[in-house]
Formats: sequence, C-alpha cells, structure tokens
Amino acid sequence: MTKKKKKNEDPKVHEDLNGFKMQINSFGEISSSFSIDKINEFLNKNVEDKKLKDRDDLKSDEKEEKS
Repeated sequence: MTKKKKKNEDPKVHEDLNGFKMQINSFGEISSSFSIDKINEFLNKNVEDKKLKDRDDLKSDEKEEKS
C-alpha cells in the first residue's frame, strides 16, 4: 500500500484567523504570525471558558455590563 501524500493546502479556519501560522524553531520556541493579544481576544470572544461558566459572581458582572 502506498502512503497518502500530504496536501499543501491551507486548512479551513475562521475568517478572523486567516493567515494565522504557528512554527516551532530548533530551540523549541513557538512563534506565530499573530500577536498573543489578538489570539486571546479571539478566544475570549468565541470560546466559552468551562471553568468560569458556573461562577455566579461573573454572571452578575456580565449583566451589569449589558445594562
């Protein structure tokens, strides 16, 4: 059986993350094409934090911000 060839196509990503690339250099350092602040902003907006969803004090803060 032959091995499957890897495709050089870019993966499908969220439109806010177009052009996002991550690389690991020979020293094990991670570098990316986006700043950490931009990545964190995206995650805060689009991903629910499972550890914080049951906290009552945070839910009351969100209600005050929406008012």
